[in-house]
Order: sequence, then C-alpha cells, then structure tokens
Amino acid sequence: MKKITLIFSGVLIQFSIFAQTPEMQSDVQHWTKQAQQVTIIRDNWGIPHIYGKTDADAVFGLMYAQCEDDFNRVEMNYIEKLGRTAEIKGETAIYDDLLIRMIIDSTDAIADYKKAPQWLKKLLNAHADAINFYLYKHPEVKPALLTHFEPWFQLLWTDGSIGAINTADITTQDLKKLFQPEKNDTLGAVKNKMPEEIPAQDEILTGSNGFAFAPSITESGKAILYINPHVTFYFRPEVHIVSEEGLNAYGAVTWGQFFVYQGFNEHCGWMHTSSYTDIADTYIEKLTQKNETVTYLYHNAQKPVTQKNISLRYKNGDLTATKIFKAQYTPHGPIMAKRNGQYLSMKANNRSMTGLIQSWQRTKSKSFADYKKTMDLLANTSNNTVYADAEGNIAYWHGNFLPIRDTSFNWSKPVDGTIAATEWKGLHPVSESVHVYNPKNGWLQNCNSTPYTVAGNNGDSPKKENYPKYMAPDGENFRGINAVKVLSKPETHYTLDKVIAAGYDRNLAAFEVLVPALINAVEQIKKIRQRQNEKFTRDSSLNASVQVLKNWDFHCGETSVATTLAIEWGQKLLPAIQKMKIIDDEEADQVEKTKFFVTHAKPEELIEPFIQTIKDLEKKFGTWNVVWGDINRFQRTSNEIDQKYDDDAPSFPVAFASSTWGMLPSYNARYFQGTKKRYGVNGNSFICAVEFGDKIKAKSLLAGGESGDKKSKHFFDQGKMYTQGQFKDVLFYKVDVLKNAERNYHPGL
Repeated sequence: MKKITLIFSGVLIQFSIFAQTPEMQSDVQHWTKQAQQVTIIRDNWGIPHIYGKTDADAVFGLMYAQCEDDFNRVEMNYIEKLGRTAEIKGETAIYDDLLIRMIIDSTDAIADYKKAPQWLKKLLNAHADAINFYLYKHPEVKPALLTHFEPWFQLLWTDGSIGAINTADITTQDLKKLFQPEKNDTLGAVKNKMPEEIPAQDEILTGSNGFAFAPSITESGKAILYINPHVTFYFRPEVHIVSEEGLNAYGAVTWGQFFVYQGFNEHCGWMHTSSYTDIADTYIEKLTQKNETVTYLYHNAQKPVTQKNISLRYKNGDLTATKIFKAQYTPHGPIMAKRNGQYLSMKANNRSMTGLIQSWQRTKSKSFADYKKTMDLLANTSNNTVYADAEGNIAYWHGNFLPIRDTSFNWSKPVDGTIAATEWKGLHPVSESVHVYNPKNGWLQNCNSTPYTVAGNNGDSPKKENYPKYMAPDGENFRGINAVKVLSKPETHYTLDKVIAAGYDRNLAAFEVLVPALINAVEQIKKIRQRQNEKFTRDSSLNASVQVLKNWDFHCGETSVATTLAIEWGQKLLPAIQKMKIIDDEEADQVEKTKFFVTHAKPEELIEPFIQTIKDLEKKFGTWNVVWGDINRFQRTSNEIDQKYDDDAPSFPVAFASSTWGMLPSYNARYFQGTKKRYGVNGNSFICAVEFGDKIKAKSLLAGGESGDKKSKHFFDQGKMYTQGQFKDVLFYKVDVLKNAERNYHPGL
C-alpha cells in the first residue's frame, strides 16, 4: 500500500492506493477532479441538495449521494437488470434472470452507449464514475456482486417506473413450462414476493395518484401539482439536483438512476402514474424444426429463427453453477411461452436510449411548449403523466409510446404472427393519444384508472368512443371513484394544505358497495329464520359486529373497529371477486367485478367469510373488537431489502389502508409468519404538493426517512410524520438550504 497526495484547486487530498495500476490511478485522479466541481449539502432531513458546474457534475454528485444513502439498493437494481439475481439468491431466481436476459440485451445497451450523443455520454460516464469512486473511497462496503459499474448500465433501465418492464401477460411460469415442460419444479418464485408472506391475505396492488389544480380553483391563482406515487417502501429517495447548465430538479429518483422521476423544477412539474396502455403484444408463431434448424412461417414462407444461448450463473451452496438456455427469436421478439400447443413470441420496447433522453430532458423543461417537445419523443413506455406549470397550465397524457395497430384484431390476446396485418405500423403522435389540456373544471386526476374520468364525469374528460381500445384499456378502480368524488366538491380556494387534505381523504369507496350487501344478506337470513320460527344465532358476535358496520361512515381510522372488520373480511372476498366473469366483458374492471359479485352472491357467500373473520380476530386477540391502529403498523428495524417484522419491536399505528379499497393515501400492510399484526410494505412513498409561480412553494413527505443506514438519525425520522400525514417544507432555494444545512461537502473528499 502507498499513499498518494494530489492537489486540486488548492485543496490537498490524500488517499491510499492498493496495488493500483496506472489506469486506476488515472481514474482516481479524474474522479477526484470531478468531485471538486460538486457540492452536496445535506439539509436537516438528510435530503441531498447537489450542486454541480455541469449536468455531468450534478449526476456525479447525485449518484455518490445515493450510494451514501443506500448502496445496497443501487446495486440490487442493476443486478436485476443485468439478469444476475440468481448469483445471489440461488436457483430459485434463475427464471427471473432468464426473463430479463431474453428481453433486455446488454449488447444493445453497449451499442447505444457507443453511439450516444456526447452530452448523454458525459452523463453516463459520470453515473458510473461516481459509483466506482464511492466504492473506491469506502473499501468497507462489500458489494453483493458488482464491484465495478459500467457507463452503459443505465441504458439497461431507461424508465424509472417500478413497472418499467412489460412482458404483456407472459410470466416466469410460462418460461418454466417452455424450457422444462417435463418438470414440475419450484424454480422462478413470483417476482417481488415478500419472504414469509402469507399469500392468502394478499390485497390487489394498484399504483399511484396524481392531481393537478388550475389557477382558477386555487387561492393564490397559481397552478398546484400533487405527486403521490405508491411503490414499495424505500424504493425511491428524495433529492435535489442543480447545475449551472440549467438543471434544477427536485423530487423522487429511483435508486441507481440519474434523473428525477417524479418531481418538479422552477417551471413545471410531472407526476407519473403506471399505465395499462397496451405497449407489448404476444404473437402466435408457427415453428417448424428440421434436424437442428428451426424456422417460423411468415407470409407463406419459412424463415430461420434466430437462436442464442443464454448462460446463467446461480448460487449453489458455496459454489456457483451454470445453466444454459437456448433462446429463440423471431423479428417480433423472443419465444417466451407455449400455450395450448402454440408458441408465443413477445414484442415490446423495454429499454431505449430515446427513453432515457426523454427521462432526462423533461427535468429541464422550461415551459409547456418545452415539455410537449419531450412528449413528442414518444418513448415513455410505462407512464401516464399529470402535469402543472408556472404558466398556469395543467395537462394529462395517457401513455406516450403507443404503437399503431389494426383495430380489427383483439390486441388483449395473442395475434397471428404469420401475417403482416398484425405488425405495428409506427407510433401514434401525441395529438392522437388520450390527453387533456386545461379542462374547464380546473382539475385533473389519475389513480391508475380510466382516462375517461380524468376530469370527472362531465364533458371535460376524453370520450372513450374516440380512441382505439388498445390505447386505454384501463378500467375504473375505487381510488378513481373516490378522487372524482373528492375533487368534484365546489372548492375554489385550494392551497397546498387543502390539496394535501384532499389527497389524504380516507374514504374506502369499495365498502360502500360491499358493506350494504353484507347487511342485506344478514337481514335476508333473519327474515328466512323468522318465517321458519327460528333464531339466527350462528354466532353470538355477529349482530354486534354487523351493527358496528351499520354505524360506519366508510372512512378508515386508527381507532376504528369497523375498519378492522371490513378489511379483514374484504380480503377473504377478494379471490371470489377476481374470479367473477361478466357476460360479454372478459376485461371487467375492479369496480364492475365488485358490483357484479355483490348482486350475484348468495347470502352465505358474504356471511360465512364475515363469521370466519370474527373467529380469526377472537383467536388472535381474544376479541373481535379490535381497533385498526392496534394491528395496522409501520415499522423499520433494518435496511434489509426483504424486511423482517417483529410484534415485540417498536412500531407506529397507522390509520390508512390499501388502495384496493379506494384509499387515496395507500398503505398496504401484510401479516407475516410469526406476527399477529400487519406491517406496511408499500403504498405512499414520496408525497409532494408543489405550487408554481414566481417562487416555488412545496411540501413533501417520505416514507420512513432518507437514509438506509440504521445508525443515521435520518433512517426513520419521518416515520411518525408519515403515519400522520404530517409534511415538511421543501427547501428549494439555496439560501434556505444553507440555513438548514447539516453537512456541506464534496463527494468523497
């Protein structure tokens, strides 16, 4: 070991070198010089405010700060996108890796890097350099797998969405059946399944909320944007990134990415909700094998299938083993399933350099016209966008990457891959997409729901009949119903606090449908028993608990017994609701299925699960009379990606519930093996309300805290605030950041 001394800008820097090559020494000198051009100011919540001379400097500082806060999550996101998870988790993850490797090819990412415009290449270089510099400066950090990051890594993942990968309806189960049809093995666990989670208790996860308010209905006469993504807790941190090249973006960034995914600058703001727009299709391919040659039929001609061996390593005890899969491709994409004797290929656009360019350029938009130019890139594959700006505009776009298709085909099902009629025919321009600019009612909302109520149930929303079905197959959900109800109130003086209050409405609209059906079922049984001169005495607690629901206003609360009864009962109904088949409507939405269920369910199909709910509560707690906050908790005891939960460890009560039931501030909690209480795993994450104008005013809240370091005071300093919906002021201007600074430093120096 030897010590190197360097002087940059009059600053003496010393660091230890372990058997460094000349190339390594050159890298360190380059990293150190760039770090000198970056300042990170941590405010009193630990939020990093990064200031760089250039955009690349700002990216360098942002990535270094992310690594400081949670290197494990930065690394894990790229391990997944590289298709190398099984090298850590073992053979059970090998089909997850195979899926990724079949639809995202690193050679394509490398090729894009080589041809990237110079300005983008600088950002990509800074992205990798910062992470490598962090690892160099922190030898105590032991990566799970990746000891060196390449500048093309970011090009594997060009969208910040939690649902950025789209495979139509193809799953790892399809891959297993395709590659190992003779085996009924246990490989390929369901992606994102939490360990030790009890699947029978699962609720349906439904994404995020975005609201926009026009100057006509705000107290200040300025537009307001409400940013409310629902993702896995600790999936995104809160950041502020500034450069002397016009960058000044604040918001949520997905670990490992260098652009603000949901946020704002001084001119405009953007909130993305996950879209169900059809952007990936499956094709029925007619394959023929003769000896070692495989061909596919296209326009009555046999053409050779492209074959590629995919080698996957996986952890096998203390050793590493390898499996090789022979993947096959047609021009539509990889062959990923065999169903009913038919081979299915998948066509999608799961990564693109243009998508990354769009993700970056929107953060620097200076006007409505600027933002619309970024939308014209047509590369945002997984998002809807709710927008507001300092000019007073509000807008909504449903999707962005929208392939043009022949509407005579049902694109929700596999289509014939042997004919040209099923090929994509370019992309729809933004003008043809489902979008709304400045509606007369003064507000817009999307909750991963249909765009046809985005401006309410009046004439301001788009009309379904004006668009092809594949462009907006999204149905309604109970959050969408609740949002329209809340925002349709005649409020013309919205402030940041009133917007937050609207976003935290606790009405559970699903139970406005379900609870009356239960009450009616109980009354029906009582009347039958009365006619038969019998008493309805199947459970002594039934009448009392039903009475609690009769008196309920359908709003969840920390001290509400009705919330406990309703949600515990509702979860038992979910499997039956999801199995509902509505005649002539195979794609019925959540609301339609729920209404259909209650109108067709026999009384006992509603009552029996409710009686079982009472028994389960009595078995666990000695009584069914349990308030929601006693079992619905928020806890963070470690920085493990797969969190563990403990009833004996400290936790906070939570009034909120899952978005499944129409809850706007979603809080999805689970029971785990060994726990009697439920613990939150996803829902509200980074929440922010921002008012535009001559000066930005904003308030924000982050699930838990900014830091992933358990020893940091910012590990869980927003935990209690989170459970109460108590927001902090956003420090957007440097003068305010400096007044509240805890630490001011150059990364790594």
